[in-house]
Amino acid sequence: MNAKPTIDTPQPQQILENLSTAVLLLNQSCKLVCMNPACEELLALSANRHQGESLDNFLPNAHHFMALAQNTLLSGRSCTEREMPLISADLNNITVNCTLTLFHDLDSKSPLIMIEMSPMDRHLRIARDEQLNTQFQATKELLRGLAHEIKNPLGGLRGAAQLLERELPSDELKEYTQVIIDEADRLRNLVDRMLASNNPPQLRRVNIHQILERVCSLVSIEAADGINIIRDYDPSLPELLADGDQLIQAILNITRNAAQALNGKGTITLRTRPLRQFTINQQRHKLVISLQIMDDGPGVPPDMQEAIFYPMVSGRPEGTGLGLTIAQTMASQHNGLIECSSTPGNTIFTLLLPLNEPDKEYP
Repeated sequence: MNAKPTIDTPQPQQILENLSTAVLLLNQSCKLVCMNPACEELLALSANRHQGESLDNFLPNAHHFMALAQNTLLSGRSCTEREMPLISADLNNITVNCTLTLFHDLDSKSPLIMIEMSPMDRHLRIARDEQLNTQFQATKELLRGLAHEIKNPLGGLRGAAQLLERELPSDELKEYTQVIIDEADRLRNLVDRMLASNNPPQLRRVNIHQILERVCSLVSIEAADGINIIRDYDPSLPELLADGDQLIQAILNITRNAAQALNGKGTITLRTRPLRQFTINQQRHKLVISLQIMDDGPGVPPDMQEAIFYPMVSGRPEGTGLGLTIAQTMASQHNGLIECSSTPGNTIFTLLLPLNEPDKEYP
């Protein structure tokens, strides 16, 4: 008679480590007992480093977690919190569905609190992208109506600079009027390309970091001495096919806003990273460039965050409310998108640009 083959039963620790759901265990004092690799990746933490520490020692914004844990201990019942905002250890904003359950470990006389977290950011981001795309289509028509209001003063500015140039005695002084003329021409061309539906961006191979350096040089001239600009670039990013002038203007609009929000003192960080298999406006792309413009200013007021890309919406009395609308328009013309998340001390504008297919030929 043949003996039945034996099957090794996986240990609870093995099961925990292979789960794709993020799981961590706390004791009754809300100190970390263990967390699985999925949780380490989600929260940007090391389980070995923080084992035995209180949750609020290593996780920003942990107070809500701890309150839910105490309620679970007192009631003895599981609880679920949906779309719960968290800040990871590397200060990224994430949203999770969270379930807390009392867990009785055979090796421990006291119950443990098991916290399961499922990130919702991807689903929420896709829904938000659809909303932003709808918003963009509505504002595009308004921007077309504003075209002549923008171009008329540009024409007057250019004409005045030409007249002034004729009266200047030296070529050295004429260099300044030529700057005015060149910038007026550049802005007029940008408005024409931005507002004309049948006039696509002038695509050329560009290096995103060269564009960022151009923006940095412009902002550094305008910004106060107390503002520090940090560059955090990924040198592995390839060139992309884009309209360099449009990207400069879009990024400049966002970075200027960040500098103005800092009120003379603070830090702006420009960070580039690749994203693989990423969805923008319901289209999946093999590779996307993520450009984050971050500042440690007071943040965007919560009541403005949903409408921040609408025209005429500004947090400053002297603001026109067109800078972010124009930036979003330019991103959309590149099949991209600009997202915003903001809390006091951590405002992030993310420009997402898909890389064009390599088999397409462009000059």
